[in-house]
Amino acid sequence: MTALRNMTDGSAGRLIFSFAMPLMLGNLFQQFYTISDAAIVGQVLGVSGIAAVGAAEWMIWMMLGMIQGFTQGFGIQMSQDFGARQYERLRNVIVNSAFLSAASAVIMLAGGQIFASWMLDILHTPDSVRADTMLYMRAMFWGIPVVMAYNLFASILRSLGDGKTPLYAMICASFINISLDLLFVPVLHMGVFGAAAATVLAQLCSALFCLVKIMRIDILKFRREDYALDTGLHLRLMKLGMPMAFQNFVISVGGMIVQSVVNGFGVIFIAGFTATNKLYGMLEVAATSYGFSMTTYTGQNLGAGKVSRIRKGYREALLLALLTSVVIAAVMILAGKWILLCFINGDSQTTADTLAVAYRYLFIMSICLPVLYYLHVTRSCIQGLGNTVLPMVSGCAEFAMRTAAAMLLPIVLGQDGIFYAEIAAWAGADVVLFFSFYYSMKKLRLFSAQKDG
Repeated sequence: MTALRNMTDGSAGRLIFSFAMPLMLGNLFQQFYTISDAAIVGQVLGVSGIAAVGAAEWMIWMMLGMIQGFTQGFGIQMSQDFGARQYERLRNVIVNSAFLSAASAVIMLAGGQIFASWMLDILHTPDSVRADTMLYMRAMFWGIPVVMAYNLFASILRSLGDGKTPLYAMICASFINISLDLLFVPVLHMGVFGAAAATVLAQLCSALFCLVKIMRIDILKFRREDYALDTGLHLRLMKLGMPMAFQNFVISVGGMIVQSVVNGFGVIFIAGFTATNKLYGMLEVAATSYGFSMTTYTGQNLGAGKVSRIRKGYREALLLALLTSVVIAAVMILAGKWILLCFINGDSQTTADTLAVAYRYLFIMSICLPVLYYLHVTRSCIQGLGNTVLPMVSGCAEFAMRTAAAMLLPIVLGQDGIFYAEIAAWAGADVVLFFSFYYSMKKLRLFSAQKDG
């Protein structure tokens, strides 16, 4: 129990920040091995290698986003039960969440393999990288059950206030991934398949690490009655998880439309665009961490009936997030070119052209970073309240804005227009979330007043 964190008492800002810090470090290690993965591919296989991996980027993210949507949705119920100290129900929720996660993983694995070739056709993947892109994508899809297991286990731990174990799991996975990358790609010459295999095996190790920790938590000593499957609970969990999974699915479809436009600009543009996208995770690493922290904080306090703490926590989390975004933006603007060169290899002209594309995109995203951080904190707070429909609507707004910008802005601004599609998506979601937050809080206050009365 010492590793678990009850967020219903104490300073809201301090609790949110201290919970988010291990998540940030864990996400940094995850991004570190993702970046290392891309850097090794780029340096060993050249621009064509990084372009092949980049062409699969949004399809991989689509599967990962759906997995995270389901498991984060399930975690909302776990946070509320933990905050209410209903440990028997918590254990049953975990069992039913595991059942739904396994079923979802099988369906996504089958769908990914069946529709892989069709997706590459839709995205107009260049023939020069199509074979490697297909190989990389299929290998990553085979790892879906492993990724699902890790995200479920990490969600369980985070819902109980344990942000440190996922950190330690990511540290182990980072070193394993990089070691296997260096073995599989330059030594064994396994190409992009080796990079994918290294990622999946590292994720397996992190999943096992989290599982061992879960098995040692006293309140999660499962009894026979905890294993009962409950159809009503399944519906409740899917009501939480499905909108979040659909939200991420819709966002990824918008991303694939962007990728289809990018694929029409040639291999050098694809490589530069991909190099910056590999840093996308670094840009939002703190945002997702504050988001996870806010979901847990909100869920626990809602379960404990401490409604007044939720708004206070939201304000303090938002301030922390915006300040953090400014710091990260400054680092990327100042050191971005040096970092991007880790992914780019080729003759001097090719390198210069690719770097120019990558840095223009990175600069634009960096100066707009506060818009993204507002999105994560606000959306996560609403999700922690158990409302996953309004955040899904914000995801649809992201899709609409990203797609419209990707299709229209290149006509007006040329290739650079595609860089603003992501910014437009963030802004569209923020508008929806701004009104959704105040609607949700007003509804919560009315419900609390009626309950007290």
